[in-house]
Amino acid sequence: MKKLMILGGSRYALPVIDAAHKLGIYVITCDYLPDNIAHKYSDEYCNVSIIDKEKTLEYAQKLEIDGIMSFACDPGVITAAYVAQKMRLPNVGPYESVCILQNKKRFRDFLTKNGFNVPMAKGYNNKEEALNDIILFHWPVIVKPTDSAGSKGVTRVDDPKDLSKSIDYALSYSHSNEFIIEDFIMQNGFSSDTDSFSIDGELKYVSFNCQRFDAKAMNPYTPAAYSWPSSMTLEHQEELKNEISRLIKLLGMKTAVYNIETREGTDGKVYIMELSPRGGGNRLAECIRYATGIDMITNMVKYSVGMNVDDIEQKSYDGCWAEIILHSDKPGVFKNLWVSNEIEMNVVEKDLWIQEGCKVGGFEAANEAIGTLVLKFDDEKRLEQVLSNQDNYVKVNVI
Repeated sequence: MKKLMILGGSRYALPVIDAAHKLGIYVITCDYLPDNIAHKYSDEYCNVSIIDKEKTLEYAQKLEIDGIMSFACDPGVITAAYVAQKMRLPNVGPYESVCILQNKKRFRDFLTKNGFNVPMAKGYNNKEEALNDIILFHWPVIVKPTDSAGSKGVTRVDDPKDLSKSIDYALSYSHSNEFIIEDFIMQNGFSSDTDSFSIDGELKYVSFNCQRFDAKAMNPYTPAAYSWPSSMTLEHQEELKNEISRLIKLLGMKTAVYNIETREGTDGKVYIMELSPRGGGNRLAECIRYATGIDMITNMVKYSVGMNVDDIEQKSYDGCWAEIILHSDKPGVFKNLWVSNEIEMNVVEKDLWIQEGCKVGGFEAANEAIGTLVLKFDDEKRLEQVLSNQDNYVKVNVI
C-alpha cells in the first residue's frame, strides 16, 4: 500500500484524504495541532511542525512515504517540495522555484526580471526603511506579509500616515519577519482567484473567476464569495493563460495544481498577482470539479505517489456557478444560517461547519469562515442579482 503524507490538518485536506482512500492509499497527516479535523480521517497522525523542513523530512524517511503534498495549506508548500526533493519523490517543481513562488518579494522580483506586468513593489524586513520609502509608491498601496496566505495580515493603505500601523499588522502574521508594499492595482470588474493544473510543465487547464469581498467584514480583503465564469475579457484571459504558461516553464515546474490570483487593471494591463503550487483554500478545486468535471484533487494525489494522472483538457463551465464563504461580519455567538426559499433550487451543496452556540469571529481572515454554500444558476444575470444582494438571500445570524 502506497503512503501519502499530507501537510496540514484543516478541513481543506478532507477531499484529499477521501481521494487517496478511494485509490487505496494510506494517509498520514501532519501538523502540530492534534485536534485538527483532518487527523480524525487519516490513517495516521504525525505531530510535527510543517514549517520545520528537517523534522518533517526525518519523519517522512522513518515512515517510508511514497509521496508528500500540501493542499490548500500555504505553510507546508516549501516543506513538501524540500522533502520530495531530498527523498526523490514526485515534486511539483524544483525546490528553488517553489521558494520563489512562496515568497511575495522574490516572486515580484522574478516577474520583473522576466518582463511580466508587475505593480511597483518592494520587500522589507525593516520598518523604518519602509517608512522612508513613501515617495516610491503610487498611493494607495497594499501591505502584506511576504509569506502568508488567506489574506492574513493584508491591508490597503490610502494615507501614508497609516502605513506604520499596517506594517505592524503584516509583521504579526509573518514567519520570516518580512513584509512587502506594492501599488494597489485598480481593477476592471472582479479580480480572479481560482485553480489551474499543469502536467509535465504544460498548462493543461486554466480557470478564471470573479473573486468577491464583503465590505462589512472586519477585513474587507478576505475573499467572501467566488463565481464562475470570470468578468475579464476573453482577450485578457488568453493573454493571462499564455503568461501563466510562460511563467511555469521559466520556473521548470512539473505536474501541479496551482492557486492563481490575477487581475485586469484599469490601465489596460493584466497582472499575475500570486501563483502558488497548491490547491487554493475555500474549496476552489471542488467547485471547479462541480462546474467542469475536472478532478484536480485526485490527479494531484495520483501524481504525488507516482501513479499515472488522467489526461486533463480545457473545458467550459456547465452553467454559472457560485460559492459563498459563510461568515459573520462581527464577533459573536452563532445562532443560525438562513437561506431564502428563492434560491433553494440553486443550492448544490450546503456545508456548515459549526453548531448553534459556537463563538465566531468577525472574518478578519479566511480561517474564520464557518462553512460554504455552492450554487448553480442558468445565467449570469441571475447569479449577479443574488451575489450583489447577498443579504437578501443568505444570512449568518449571530447574537
